[in-house]
Amino acid sequence: MAAKRPAGGKPRKRKRKMRLSLKQSKLKNEDKYTDSLGWSQDVGRTLNAPEAPKAPETLKVQCDMCGSMLKIPKPKRSKYSVTCSYPECGHVMKFD
Repeated sequence: MAAKRPAGGKPRKRKRKMRLSLKQSKLKNEDKYTDSLGWSQDVGRTLNAPEAPKAPETLKVQCDMCGSMLKIPKPKRSKYSVTCSYPECGHVMKFD
């Protein structure tokens, strides 16, 4: 049986239940923006510029016999020998 109304009172209005949903749940998060602002650690380099090729490292060695200055590439080993390029000298220097 249905419930009876209280005697002598106004009939109550029935409250409507509303379904509220947020539209955020339907949106897709496809935006992958990352913030890259701030101080740059690379000083003196422009963005997206290719780096200059590095020249091979050289050493300056003075000949013991004639005193001429020689530029030689940096040796890969700890022991190496250098021959003076001055044609009259031809001295061989050994480094350990």
